[in-house]
Parts: sequence; structure tokens; C-alpha cells
Amino acid sequence: MTYHAPSARTRKFDSLMPVAEVSPSLGSSLDLSYGKRLMLFSGRSNENLAASIAHKLGIDLGGVTLKTFSSGEVYCRFEESIRGADVFIVQPMCANPERGLDTNDALMELLVMIDAAVGASAHRVIAVTPWYGYSRQDKKSKPREPISARLVARMLETAGADRVLTMDLHAGQVQGFFSKPVDHMTALFILTQYFRDLNLEDLVIVSPDAGRVKLANKFKEEVGAELAILNKERPAQQVAEIAYVIGNVKGKTAVIVDDIIDTAGTLRAAGEAVKAEGAKRVFAAATHPVFSGNAFKNLAASPFEQIVVTDTIPLQHGAPDNIRVLSVADLLTDSIRRIFTDDSVAEVFGGENQLF
Repeated sequence: MTYHAPSARTRKFDSLMPVAEVSPSLGSSLDLSYGKRLMLFSGRSNENLAASIAHKLGIDLGGVTLKTFSSGEVYCRFEESIRGADVFIVQPMCANPERGLDTNDALMELLVMIDAAVGASAHRVIAVTPWYGYSRQDKKSKPREPISARLVARMLETAGADRVLTMDLHAGQVQGFFSKPVDHMTALFILTQYFRDLNLEDLVIVSPDAGRVKLANKFKEEVGAELAILNKERPAQQVAEIAYVIGNVKGKTAVIVDDIIDTAGTLRAAGEAVKAEGAKRVFAAATHPVFSGNAFKNLAASPFEQIVVTDTIPLQHGAPDNIRVLSVADLLTDSIRRIFTDDSVAEVFGGENQLF
């Protein structure tokens, strides 16, 4: 299967530093008076997000051929010169069944795209991977286990990535596995703005476990709410049990906040526990909609009025009607602009992006 990246409409790029003048003809690259170029390419895991970023940047996605051989090996070739350019590769490490990719295919495709860009003499190669695969395997929970999040970081650096742009890591300490710069964005303010706009009454933010309290506390400060915590035990991988609720949710509108929704079994149990404690309305919010296994079945049967997520991972067909998807394209576009122009990325959040 061969994939040719789609094109986005070209418009003037008017947000660069004053010293940078846009070339009259943009095409699929951004030419500046001093020769610096920004080029954006997409892998096959989330091409819609990449196309949206390109549109907001005012450039076309660069031409690239990507395919998977019958043997399962991944192939990449850039269809135009990228010599001397800052190459941004948009590829979250997630499955995309519509493109025939699983998580490992997406990771391998990102690696070969980075290697090809380095071999083609790109000036800098930036991996834009809003969903960082294997991020939950960031430590040893039992003897003789790998630290896979560290392994992925080493693979990206060995392939030749000069920088990584990601979002809402499961644990911020994953940045420490890199010797290269990591720009850690967060969707927190996109999600909190959405709930502020809903004007919900008697709001309480619920942390699904003790590990997410810092996130939930920041969330409640942004929306002006109270805080509750679920006591959760995890007897096995991808299995969790809700013991009880710490805090008052009776008669209130509860929003359960997490970074990831995977099989949604735990989230469903959390929603049912909060509802059983007397919450009158229940919502959920998370950045990354992994949605594997029986996720759609669990969410459809859950008590949630809405499950609010972002498009760091593309939503597959068959999703229940109570899922709402917010785009992170504006946030990533602003971050890419600032990386390209050597401006401050921290100013996107006023320095308040280290939440986990």
C-alpha cells in the first residue's frame, strides 16, 4: 500500500519574526530571505492532524512516499529536496487500522522517516509525536522488565532526531530519557476552556487515582471547582478496581480527568462509582484517546454524558455518540512556528506546561 501525503491550501505565513520575509512562492516549503526553510511531512498514523497543521502554517505538506511491503517492512522516500531545511515529521506512535498500521508500524515508520531526512541532509529533524508510544512503560514494576519508554527515546535519537515535540506524557520524567531537547505541550487549557464554556453548575473534578492528583488539581483551579479522588488498585496490567471516592460528589456534576483512555474499563468503573456516590451528572476528559480493545463498548455503556478527548490519535469508526473531539492543531502549529524561528516555546503556556 502506497501513501502520498495530501496537500493543504497555501496561504501567507504572517507570524514569523520581523527579520523573516516570506518568499513569493511557497509550494511545500517556507523560504525565508536568509535561506532558512520549514518543511512539514506526515506519516500515516494521523494524516488529518498533519494536514490541519500545514493549513494553519500556510504551507503544503511535503511529498513523501510511504508503503508497507508484503513482508511487513516499511519504506519511505521524500519526493523533493530537503537539503538544509528544518524538517518536521508529524507521526504520533499510534495505530491507524484504516492505513494498515499498528503501534509498532507507526514507530518504525517515524524512525525510517527521520533516518531518510538525516541522509538527505536536512538541517534539523524534529519529530512531532503528540502521542508518545510506550510512555506508560517508564519504569520497572517487576523484576526483569524493560523500560520501554527509555528505549524509544534512544531509538529516536539514534535515528537522528534533533528535537522531539510531544504532548501530555504519562510521566514528565520521560523527558529525562533524552539527551536532545524535548518540548512538552499540554492539552489541559484546551480541555478546561471547553468545560468553562459549558457553564456547568456544582462542578467537582475527580482524579482517577493518586497519580493524577496534580493534573486534577490544576484542572479544578482552571475551571473553579472542587476536588475528589478515587482510591484505585491495579491487581494486574490494564486491570483496575475502584474501592471508594475520597471527597464529596453527591448532587454535583463530576468530571473525571486523566491523560489516557485505553480500554476504558477503568474509566467506566470510575464513572459508575462516582454515579453510585450520588453525582447527578458525569463527564470525562483526557488528552489521548487510545481506545483499544472493548473501549467503545465500555464507553457506550458508561454513565458519561460526554467523553472529551483530543485528536492526538485519530478517532476510528464505530465511536459512540458521547465522544467529543477537540483539535490540538493550533497548539502544535504555534509550537512548530516557535521552534522554527528559535522563539520561546514556553511562552505558549507562560511556562506552565510541566504538569505531570
